Amino acid sequence: MIIRCNNCSGQLVFDPQKQMLVCDHCGGLFNPEDVSNAGTESLIDKKAEPLNEIYGTDSKEFLDCYVYICNSCGGEIIVNGTEASTQCIYCGSSTVVFSRLAKQKRPSGIIPFKISKKAAINAVRERFSKGIFIPKSIKEFKPEDIRGIYIPYWIVNCIHKGTVVISAEVSNGRHSKIEYYGRAGQMRLSNLPLDASRVLSDDSSSRMEPFELNDMKNFNENYLLGFYSNISDVTYGNLRRAADERADSYFNELAMKSVHGARKPKIHSSDQVTAIDYKNMKYAMFPVWFITYTYKKHHNTVIVNGQTGKVVCGVPWNKSLFYSTLLLSGAVVSAVLFFLFRNILPTLFTTSTKVSTASIMLIGVIITGALSLFSYGIARITKIIKSINLTQAVSIFNFVRKRQA
Repeated sequence: MIIRCNNCSGQLVFDPQKQMLVCDHCGGLFNPEDVSNAGTESLIDKKAEPLNEIYGTDSKEFLDCYVYICNSCGGEIIVNGTEASTQCIYCGSSTVVFSRLAKQKRPSGIIPFKISKKAAINAVRERFSKGIFIPKSIKEFKPEDIRGIYIPYWIVNCIHKGTVVISAEVSNGRHSKIEYYGRAGQMRLSNLPLDASRVLSDDSSSRMEPFELNDMKNFNENYLLGFYSNISDVTYGNLRRAADERADSYFNELAMKSVHGARKPKIHSSDQVTAIDYKNMKYAMFPVWFITYTYKKHHNTVIVNGQTGKVVCGVPWNKSLFYSTLLLSGAVVSAVLFFLFRNILPTLFTTSTKVSTASIMLIGVIITGALSLFSYGIARITKIIKSINLTQAVSIFNFVRKRQA
């Protein structure tokens, strides 16, 4: 389906900044809710032909590919098993595959793109500019591909019941011991968004949140014009596991916050279950920009929330600069500690019990601070490496690369 301008018959695409359909020829503006297309009904029943049948092959590579004919230039449009909107590689026309939307459960809602392509790139550049250890070549990156893709989500309500045992350290004078705390309860989760695309990891999708559901509109195919989109390819089992993981995480976090006066609380054991209200689930599409660039022969994909502009990525850092700074910082800290122990602390150790106690406390604070700083650094580096692995994931890169245009 291609929507034509009533004024000049040019192609209409959705503009995130104007929140209107814009003619690429005369610049005419149209409200997406007011524009209809007479060819929609005929396209709904149009059958997709598998590539294997068309070309007479048995290649497994083509099992999930289908061919449509562009009704603008007659070119072949190849889509995979989950795409609902794409672009013609010959004329660039935006195409919504209505037979997909008809055969699959039609979305009930959609959050239109609010962040334009230019704004998404600027948001990434701003994010990169704040990194001290980010190489200059990355800060000045040139996007190789940028795709605006609507990702399918299921919005669910669920009731979560849980019982957990938490272990934590409790100080007892100079010694500490492990205490155990039992917590049980029930919580209701409303409008919990669950990513319905298996190619996008739950970790990546959860980092993109929050999406403002107040901006969600009744689904209209016109919002897809000019963008790519996928349909849900998850099972009820996938949804249940995703809901379990999210609800378990929320419940554990609340349970551990309820433990006071103890250190290093962690879940010792748990028994939790999540019940989804399947009858009242909502199927919706959320906007996401995927921006790819290459650094040292590694493909990196940055994800930008198409509604809020939130940037999700891990960025390769300048390791030589980082380790040089680390060594320099270590040398400075060592020099300061040496000066304290050599010149100041000995003068504090007198016969006065009060002063000696203060000296011991000062040493304890210094050592504790150094260990805490070291632990924070290790945790931070681990988180960065995990983010970089997500950014360089081959599955996400292929998901963006295979898009036509």
